[in-house]
Parts: sequence; C-alpha cells; structure tokens
Amino acid sequence: MPLFVVQAFDKPGAGAVRAQTREAHLAHIRALGAACRVGGPMLDAAGAPIGSLLLFDAPDRATLDAWVAADPYTKAGLFARVDIYPFRWVIGAPADLASP
Repeated sequence: MPLFVVQAFDKPGAGAVRAQTREAHLAHIRALGAACRVGGPMLDAAGAPIGSLLLFDAPDRATLDAWVAADPYTKAGLFARVDIYPFRWVIGAPADLASP
C-alpha cells in the first residue's frame, strides 16, 4: 500500500481544543491499527504542541482523506492547515516498507 505523510498545523491558541479532544483523537488513530505507522505532535521550541505528524499506510488517497476527515481533531476544528504528501520511506524503514 502507498505511504502518506500528514502534517496538520494547529490554529493559534487552540491548545484547549487539542486537550479536550486528545483522547478521542488517540482512540481514532489506534482504531486504524497498523495503518498509522508513526504519529505524534509537532512541538515549538518550548515543547508545546503546534500540530501533528502522522505516517499512514493507506490503500489510496481517498481512504486517507476519509480517515483524516473523521479524526476528532479535524471535526473539532483544531487544524489551520493539513498537508498530505505521498512518502517513500528509505532510512530506518521496517523491512516490509523499505524502498530502494
């Protein structure tokens, strides 16, 4: 399956939204099982969350778009911008995903 990287940038001052929806967001991501290969918050210099970075193994872009749209963070309006790109994992990839 193709890999995609998702970079989602929080709206300024949306820390309360992130905190209120964090557990639902984590449950949503965990429910995807192995489809989410890597995930976590992006941080500013002080260590505060400014967004999310996720690496998905999805059958296609349409499926990934549906997963992102269903994410509680998305539904709560946390993100100012979400960028999605195809990704080729070269360095440090697990054997089942290694690309030449």
